[in-house]
Amino acid sequence: MSFSQIAQMVVIVLAFFGVYGFVATARDGETRRACTALCALRPDYAGRNRMAPDFELPGLDGRPVRLSSFRGKTVILHFWTKTCRPCLEELPHIADFAKVLKPYAGKVELITITTDESAEDARATLTSVIGSTNDFTVLIDPDGDKVVNGKYGTKLFPETWFIDPKGVIRARFDGPRDWDNALPLDLAQTLTAPIPCEVAYSGGKPTGPFAGLCGEVSPGS
Repeated sequence: MSFSQIAQMVVIVLAFFGVYGFVATARDGETRRACTALCALRPDYAGRNRMAPDFELPGLDGRPVRLSSFRGKTVILHFWTKTCRPCLEELPHIADFAKVLKPYAGKVELITITTDESAEDARATLTSVIGSTNDFTVLIDPDGDKVVNGKYGTKLFPETWFIDPKGVIRARFDGPRDWDNALPLDLAQTLTAPIPCEVAYSGGKPTGPFAGLCGEVSPGS
């Protein structure tokens, strides 16, 4: 093999590693970006191995709504009840969040489920707390036996679940949160990203081989 042929091979090998390094760096940057919102919000649970149980419940107008009909969208599922003071304090923030999500109606859907006794009861609560019943979808599950407790195991309110377009539960938040900033919207959008966040959470703490990434993108988490 001549010197010129060896030189060409060296150039090719160096070019390969240069391109590989660039792609790896770009992918690492995308992964960090995809995990920023999740890490900053610190969910109580995050994963990619649980399908959201399907259900059908009546809305305020009495018409049935099925969760699986929103397949293809990110669904934010929020559980509340009128006897929960933190829920009532959080409802105005949920209403504000719903307004932020309106431009993304084709990609993100906010659905709330209340365990109030009836649609009239829920309507009265919403009117009293936020002055409106039209800000977001409200479904009725009296006593929570059918869906809230029966399928999702929710007993303490409020609770919020992020479900990706394939119907996979990606994050769960126990208790009230600040929904008025950009992070929840960012999280909803990253659930459709080509490069997903691989960080898992259990008991409110990052776990698994990618857990350290949260410390890098969100110091103090």
